[in-house]
Amino acid sequence: MIRYLHSKINHIADALFYQCEKTAIGRWVFDVLGIFWSLVKIMVPILLVVRIIELLGWISILGESISPIMVWFGLPGEMGLVWVTAMSSNLYAGMAIFYQLGGAEQLTIAQVSVLCTMMLVSHGLPIEAAIAKAVGSKLRFTLVLRIGGAMLFGFLLHHSYSALDVLQTPINTLWKPDSHESNWVSWLVMQGQTFIAALIIIAILTLIIRILNYLGIEKIIHILLSPLLRLLGIGTKASNIVVIGLTLGLSFGGSILIRESKTGHIDNKDIFLTMAFLGLSHSLIEDTLLMLLMGADLFTVLWLRLTFGIIAIALLARLMNRLSEKQYAWFYRNSNSAVSRPSE
Repeated sequence: MIRYLHSKINHIADALFYQCEKTAIGRWVFDVLGIFWSLVKIMVPILLVVRIIELLGWISILGESISPIMVWFGLPGEMGLVWVTAMSSNLYAGMAIFYQLGGAEQLTIAQVSVLCTMMLVSHGLPIEAAIAKAVGSKLRFTLVLRIGGAMLFGFLLHHSYSALDVLQTPINTLWKPDSHESNWVSWLVMQGQTFIAALIIIAILTLIIRILNYLGIEKIIHILLSPLLRLLGIGTKASNIVVIGLTLGLSFGGSILIRESKTGHIDNKDIFLTMAFLGLSHSLIEDTLLMLLMGADLFTVLWLRLTFGIIAIALLARLMNRLSEKQYAWFYRNSNSAVSRPSE
């Protein structure tokens, strides 16, 4: 009886799938659900692990352990906890720790700009590194790119601002985050709201892409972005994903990249470089606004961050053409990988 019911359910599901596949709306719905499910499979287990680590107090321990190196970036040692919190969780959590530690009362504009750029480059690593891994990037490469990039960028900014004696005045923040309950119920509600918002955004994004493609506007976007993508060594077919990632974030751009890595619509090398670029320069609107609320300098957290990402990935693209197959394996999966060696 159970086997019969299971067979009938599968038969009905196959019939519904076939009928939906014959309509444009049905194909769009399945496209949205496929992208959303790819994101959910990555995010749910990692969110649970990060939550447990947070409750165990390990994030605080790690933050205290790296506090001595914060002097390299001209920051007080306790700001190491802010950076680690943002890396392991998200910008909102890092901001809450920042205000809790009194960062708004003790840092200059230059210092908070350095801290914010480091948070922007390396925040949300557990989820975003998993998304990068899903399209072929090796975990070790992603960690070196994001954490190493944050440290290099912070180091350069600190010494540049110190040498030029700019942005040395105290910050003036007009907003502080509200304190929230940290129990499991409130956490589950917050994550549920996040997933609902993600599903809605993915649905809107995929619909917009289909409309742009239908109207031929997608080709105009490709033309406008082609100089930048050419500099980065990325093909124009990745234009839409670059726009999505730059404006809305790596999770949304990355979720579409996961699909493209399976369909083969975009060259594997372009997928790899696009993911690397978005790792350094994603969500330029929301994330930038959050850092401005902390008192950071707009030119630093927006334009200098974007410039840093462009230069870093342009150099990476040229480095890739000089590497052997064995050296390539350090960056991404080899056999049956989503990313293959670019042609010479």
